[in-house]
Amino acid sequence: MFDFIEGKIVKLTPAYAVINCNGIGFYINISVYTYEKLKINEPAKLNVHQVISEDSHILFGFYSEKEREVFRQLISVSGVGANTARVLLSSLSEDTIINAIIRKDAPLLQSVKGIGPKAAQRIILELHDKIAKTANVGDTLTSESGNAFDEALQALMALGFVRTNAEKALLNAGKELGNNVSTERLIKDAFKYL
Repeated sequence: MFDFIEGKIVKLTPAYAVINCNGIGFYINISVYTYEKLKINEPAKLNVHQVISEDSHILFGFYSEKEREVFRQLISVSGVGANTARVLLSSLSEDTIINAIIRKDAPLLQSVKGIGPKAAQRIILELHDKIAKTANVGDTLTSESGNAFDEALQALMALGFVRTNAEKALLNAGKELGNNVSTERLIKDAFKYL
């Protein structure tokens, strides 16, 4: 079992990276968010998760331990495989996924290709309690500020912003402001990230 692999990135695409670690090239599947943080011919350290099946050993790499933990939570859900979890993490940030689960926002999860209504509901049902217990208050907008978050999201979408971009901007603003923030302040600060 591997925890991380460190070495020089010798090949890089949005779907995978090859890391040269002491003369061995490790083919590691990655998310788009991890891809954006890596540079070809530069040293990197990827936190990995190994999926072993009858006929293959597949590595999935993550820039942050938090992203890997969300991946592991997702693949623990019945019917959600490693590739589906990677697609989710490529389409939505780990914070957005955590917030969607905490707020029981199935439509946001369904906006990702390959996630239907049943899969979204299953993810929320199986992970809501686990994630709500372990989520850091400062990392996500929890239920205390959920109404402000929802109102701000609706307002930004009414102004013509795409839902996923508005979500990301609100999450970033929420990290700075913390919980118990007004809708107006949340919207104002979210504009910095749009």
